[in-house]
Amino acid sequence: MPKPDIHPTWYPDAKVICNGEVVMTTGSTQPEINVDVWSGNHPFYTGTQKILDTEGRVDRFMRKYGMGAADGTAAKKETPAPAAEAPVAEAASVAEAPVAASTEPAAVEA
Repeated sequence: MPKPDIHPTWYPDAKVICNGEVVMTTGSTQPEINVDVWSGNHPFYTGTQKILDTEGRVDRFMRKYGMGAADGTAAKKETPAPAAEAPVAEAASVAEAPVAASTEPAAVEA
């Protein structure tokens, strides 16, 4: 049971209003909620979203990485011949002393 006089008034049928029309009802602490965008008119949810190519970024990316222009033409980019790799010197073998393996725990002297 909530404490008296500390909780806000709950409106179980609060109206969500977008562009002057009621788009849905929900529970809220306000009787009316005015919104500019909701899922019914947002381009992402309605499928009318357009991808804006500001300053030709897509074309620039395609040219830079040799994928051709955005219109499908392929631009061939010359790559320099790889430099001959120097052979990797093998590490000098180090003679290691044999290590005795023991399955018994080491004794601790006190």
